[in-house]
Amino acid sequence: MYRVAKASEYLVITGVGISDIKIAKKSWIFPGQSSSVFDISPVNYTFEVQAMSAEKLPFILPAVFTIGPRSDDDDSLRKFAKLIAPHDKQSQHVHDLVKGIIEGETRVLAASMTMEEIFRGTKEFKQEVFEKVQLELNQFGLWIYNANVKQLVDVPGHEYFSYLGQKTQMEAANQAKIDVSEAKMKGEIGSKLRQGQTLQNAAKIDAETKIISTQREGQGKKEEIKVKTEVKVFENEREAEVAQANAELAMKKAKWTKDSQVAEVEANKAVALREAELQKEVEVMNAFTRTEKLKAEFLSKASVEYETKVQEANWELYKKQKAAEATLYLKEKEAEAKKAIADSELYAKQKEAEGLIALAQAQGTYIRTLSSALGGNYAALRDYLMINGGMYQEIAKINGEAVKGLQPKISIWTGANSGAAEGGDGGAMKEVAGVYKMLPPLFNTVHEQTGMLPPTWMGNITQS
Repeated sequence: MYRVAKASEYLVITGVGISDIKIAKKSWIFPGQSSSVFDISPVNYTFEVQAMSAEKLPFILPAVFTIGPRSDDDDSLRKFAKLIAPHDKQSQHVHDLVKGIIEGETRVLAASMTMEEIFRGTKEFKQEVFEKVQLELNQFGLWIYNANVKQLVDVPGHEYFSYLGQKTQMEAANQAKIDVSEAKMKGEIGSKLRQGQTLQNAAKIDAETKIISTQREGQGKKEEIKVKTEVKVFENEREAEVAQANAELAMKKAKWTKDSQVAEVEANKAVALREAELQKEVEVMNAFTRTEKLKAEFLSKASVEYETKVQEANWELYKKQKAAEATLYLKEKEAEAKKAIADSELYAKQKEAEGLIALAQAQGTYIRTLSSALGGNYAALRDYLMINGGMYQEIAKINGEAVKGLQPKISIWTGANSGAAEGGDGGAMKEVAGVYKMLPPLFNTVHEQTGMLPPTWMGNITQS
């Protein structure tokens, strides 16, 4: 069978008598051979490649590539026939293959360039992308017939190009404002200069006119002097008037000179003030622009380069500084801990002293109250405090411990009438009488044992 391919097609023949494959536009197909047709017309592939620059700034590169096999290269046709022709050129497999190559090479190239380099050298960047992609497509027998890379687009959330356009607009607006201000300044200076020159020329003409007039008047006076001697007096008077006129002229010239100089100084000062105002506006706008730029370029080239250089150049110094800072921090913390301990001890001492002071004040108030209640009797106050504080019980206890093992003199008494205890009548008054009967022997015993006398308000011990 004799087969002929169309203008945009090629025959691929395999089988008996063919070691690998045979590519032809027309050929006989013999028994034991098979043939297929593949189309070499190029296909458009549209992509939106997401890449990231060296500053880790993402961007989108929209591109349309027209790709197909090379018809003038047998080696490329063979590769295409083996690797791509079995699949439909519009299939997802071929689309993913081409997209993977383009995205991979674009990302690798973008990662080695800054955003500023990519944006300013867009043409070179596109050309280098095409070259890198073409090298990878050669192994599949594909050729880039045409490529159209659109303008770089910001990734949502990273508006680098938008801020860059705003920056350009602001710079153009600021430059226009500066040009307008400079034009106004030149116009004001030119106006003041023309006014000053007009005044100076008018003053000069007036002065020359006065001088010529004076000269001619003097000549007339001389003629009159020759004719009449009486004109001498008149001439003197005219000379005096001329002198006065000259003085006035000199004063006016001085005034005009002064006014001209003042106007010039005022013009210079006005220009300087206007320049200062314009410079202030420029500085404010520059500061605003720089602030916006810093907000937009938080990971810009300058910051990345600066951080990289600082990390590379000052790493050892940074470690030493951090070690020194750590040591200083430990020392400061130890000092703060010691200071806190000292402060806590001081605070405890202060609180203890305050407690003692409060206790002493309370005791003073207590003693003053007791003293007032006892009528200022010191002996009664002392006895009450000794009884209330358990002094007598403590004395008895100490004496009991002291006389252990000795044979002290012991007095024994009963607290009530024995007859009453046996069942006699007596009642409550007998109990009170028994208590009072116990007091004298109790006082005598305490006196004999300790030598102490009972308080005066409780009675006195009499010698029997």
